Amino acid sequence: MSDSDGFEVDEPVLADDDPMRAFLPNSFGKTSKEANIAAQIEQSRRKVDRPVATNAVEAKKGSDSDSDSDDDSSDDDDDDDEYPVSHELVLRTHERAVTTVALDPSGGRLVTGSLDCNIKLHDFSAMTITTLRAFKSVDPWESKKAAVSSDPHPIHHLSFSPFSGAVFLCVTAHPQAKIMSRDGDILTEFVKGDMYLRDMHHTKGHVGEVATGAWHPGDQNICVTAGSDSTLRIWDVNNKRSQKDIVVFKSKAAGAAGRTRMTAVAWGAPAQGGGNVLVAAALDGSLVMYSGNAPFTRPSAEIRDAHKPGTWTGGLDISSDGRMVVTRGGDGMIKLWDTRKFKEALVKVDHASTSDRYPMTNIKYSPNSTAIITGSGSGHLHILNPGNLRAEHVTPITPGSPLITVDWHPKLNQIITGSENGETHVLYNPNMSHRGAVDVMSRAPKKRHIDDDPSLTMDQTISADSIVTPGSGAGQGRRGGKAKEAMLPQAQKITPFMKSQPDEKHVSENIPLSHMLHEDPREALLKYAEVAKNDPMFTKAWKDTQPVTQYAELSDDEEDGRDKKRVKR
Repeated sequence: MSDSDGFEVDEPVLADDDPMRAFLPNSFGKTSKEANIAAQIEQSRRKVDRPVATNAVEAKKGSDSDSDSDDDSSDDDDDDDEYPVSHELVLRTHERAVTTVALDPSGGRLVTGSLDCNIKLHDFSAMTITTLRAFKSVDPWESKKAAVSSDPHPIHHLSFSPFSGAVFLCVTAHPQAKIMSRDGDILTEFVKGDMYLRDMHHTKGHVGEVATGAWHPGDQNICVTAGSDSTLRIWDVNNKRSQKDIVVFKSKAAGAAGRTRMTAVAWGAPAQGGGNVLVAAALDGSLVMYSGNAPFTRPSAEIRDAHKPGTWTGGLDISSDGRMVVTRGGDGMIKLWDTRKFKEALVKVDHASTSDRYPMTNIKYSPNSTAIITGSGSGHLHILNPGNLRAEHVTPITPGSPLITVDWHPKLNQIITGSENGETHVLYNPNMSHRGAVDVMSRAPKKRHIDDDPSLTMDQTISADSIVTPGSGAGQGRRGGKAKEAMLPQAQKITPFMKSQPDEKHVSENIPLSHMLHEDPREALLKYAEVAKNDPMFTKAWKDTQPVTQYAELSDDEEDGRDKKRVKR
């Protein structure tokens, strides 16, 4: 057959958008699987549904604004570009509500606390899109579980030192706060005060539960804690036996006997010169401000009934310039204060509170104080204008689950949130954010191995965080176990005579009277009772000369008289 004989072969023709093309090879030979970084980042883009018109008026309004839909979409895109909320990274490492989150100054280590009494440590440099988990879980009170009165305590507050990422402050539902290393080790445990002393100036530590804490803005060794004993205690991390200074707040509320619970504290300093300020909130509704430098004998300013008395004001933060203070109270109000005129609130807006369920609910300034962020009971993140407290951007994070804690890292430009459902969300924008979640989503996914899932491994006694030393496993004694024992030139056989505890047969055959160990001593003595009575061995010589026992004979009347006399006595 010559080449001139033409044959036409019909080939299947597929459209460009046919899904079958995904199963057809594009080329022959060995192909390497490379991670599509752009697809991974796009996969983490948040899918936020726009609200749908619920009535005819809104529907008509929506029909009238069809021509402006492009403008609305462009405005939404502008909001996403203005704030780092376009993408998110979700960490599901806690079993209960996440109450506090903290990032070290460099942004490489993330710690989260929860009502499950555990602290989870995450390392962004070690996580990939398929290994989003904590590398270590720490219970701050695990070392004292052997004690009778020791119990796990929920985590109230975690915060890294602003100057060093080596340590962070840990506040639990306990009078003693802790300083822990970035690896979860306890470095310092502050002392507990004497609860029987009435004057708090004479105590060396908190005598009630600690609510929160903060670091000094200019000294990496100084921190402050707020407790339910109506005190603020300033600590030196190098001295755990006593506080460096104490601030006793005297409440003026009726019936409080001069004491109340301190609910929030913030320590701020202006970016350019000036003195730092220490601001705290109390349960009686007061807002008090002290000069950041000692002495703390009396407050520089105090506002009574800043919030409704008896409600928990858990949100408190100071702007980067040290001039403005924002508070979020349990009375459903967010208020803005000026430290230079610390008398009345400049602005106040309504915002539903979740402090009745989660006292750790907070409010935060952005790194440059151009925005204020806080959560809500519906699971939305609210980004407020720092001047009038109006919502500039509202986005759902965990719809239906309250958003408890928020934080905005200045170096990463990423927002971290903690919710009631145990999820930690890291919000970012690939164009604005740096490192952190961006690096995690830019790495190739780790190849899955059966050892990556601890539930599929054979030995469940070894956790993922434990360090296994060779030769220290089960069945390996001082001589190295059976493997080394088999290599010995003369391995003696273990016989019953070589055991440290001989068997029962060996004892019964070689130890005299060993059968008496299993006999009842009373029954063994009663066997000789009849023989001792008939043929006594020791009292036989006095058998014939034993005295006869004689009893006095009394009539019935005399016996009754004696009984009556005993009754009278």
